[in-house]
Amino acid sequence: MQPPANTQMDLILDNPIYRIVGATADKLGLPAYAVGGVVRDHFLHRPCTDIDIVCIGDGIQLAEATAHSINPNIQVTVFKHFGTASFNYRQGDSLWQIEFVGARRESYRHDSRKPIVEVGTLQDDQNRRDFTINAMAVSLNQDSFGQLLDPFGGIHDLDQGIIRTPLDPDITFSDDPLRMMRAIRFATQLQFRILPETLDAIQRNASRIHIVSAERITTELNKIILSPSPSLGFKLLQKTGLMAIIFPEFSNLKGVETVGGRGHKDNFYHTLEVLDHVAANSNDLWLRWAAILHDIGKPATKRYDPKLGWTFHGHEVKGSRMVKKIFSRLRLPLDNKMKYVEKLVLLHLRPIILAEDQVTDSAVRRLLFDAGDDIDDLMTLCQADITSKNEEKVRLYMKNFQLVRQKLVELEERDRIRNFQPPVSGDDIMKTFNISPCREIGIIKDTIKDAILDGIIPNDREAAWQMMLQKAAELGLHPVDQSHTS
Repeated sequence: MQPPANTQMDLILDNPIYRIVGATADKLGLPAYAVGGVVRDHFLHRPCTDIDIVCIGDGIQLAEATAHSINPNIQVTVFKHFGTASFNYRQGDSLWQIEFVGARRESYRHDSRKPIVEVGTLQDDQNRRDFTINAMAVSLNQDSFGQLLDPFGGIHDLDQGIIRTPLDPDITFSDDPLRMMRAIRFATQLQFRILPETLDAIQRNASRIHIVSAERITTELNKIILSPSPSLGFKLLQKTGLMAIIFPEFSNLKGVETVGGRGHKDNFYHTLEVLDHVAANSNDLWLRWAAILHDIGKPATKRYDPKLGWTFHGHEVKGSRMVKKIFSRLRLPLDNKMKYVEKLVLLHLRPIILAEDQVTDSAVRRLLFDAGDDIDDLMTLCQADITSKNEEKVRLYMKNFQLVRQKLVELEERDRIRNFQPPVSGDDIMKTFNISPCREIGIIKDTIKDAILDGIIPNDREAAWQMMLQKAAELGLHPVDQSHTS
């Protein structure tokens, strides 16, 4: 049963800004309402610092008058083309962003998600909202302060955990296809169920996502990835056909091929397990992206060997090389964040190989050298990558992982390998032997590095200097000053 459209609701209005807006609106003779996310999040007991105000009339006028009544020095940002204005309001340690808009009616052209906007009523404004849970409004005027207007049963849908559109979902999603991503994002963040007819409409309109910019799509995708259980959203993206359009490389992971009765695991679902495991241990967006992409090279490297079965040799190298192309298309940053993901994808097998084999000091030093400051994140990713259903196998892996972690700590304290800087530089070598840049310098530096990583010499300048002299002599180089020391 749908609750009554008008319900008294006072708790959300504890913030004094609502009384200030309401009093200002009364002076101007404008009906004003708090709408959307701030109303929804009140019922969900979630913090919300973005407050949307709709008024029947001039939203910019109400914004400027409200800001002036608080403090004449408040800076109001105005977007006349969109009929909106906003300002920041601080109270104690809290900072809210208040945005004002006049109630409006929208219509769309088929080739654009930018609406044609006309002045409208509150009902028009609620009709244009994406989902019922975002279409609730609370009156701010004194004579009806705190009254909830819920024409589409948003409270009922919150209570039942349902995502659905206020009006025909085909029209809602065709008009603004980004709403399909938002539906899946809200379902993932809130762990709600998308109503079957709403989900079917997403499938029917999936191709409309082509008119949405990559930046807007990726903003929603990142919010899905940062959800408590991001796999929920990825499964919905795959089911609706959106994944194949916006992220085909990930969609290609799905499926199992069988030859001679021998099949491989479904790397789509395996990757989602890894992603959820990482999400349970880290809120870092880029570590979660590394989990998403760690096996992305498997479809391109999949081979069947009659003796070995299915192999994916070199998928970590292939996957690491795919990162830049994927980041570029999705308009993700092509800076150190991308390089971090590339590194983790490239190295993600190394700790697992260590955990399968004897854990030697040399192998651990080389892992620490290659991973540097990202070693802890790499270990988190690799432990998440253990998704075997064989409990004994998992137990042995985890036991060895603990040994690897212990050795990492011990060797770093002793040998200072993380972010390794060679004790002897290329300049030292050129000055000592009076030579210009040449291949011999690289050979000497690699020899010193390998000797330190293999534990042949300690990581200090004196031992490295002696190793330099020894290797240089083998290469036919002699110091210009025989008395020169380290």
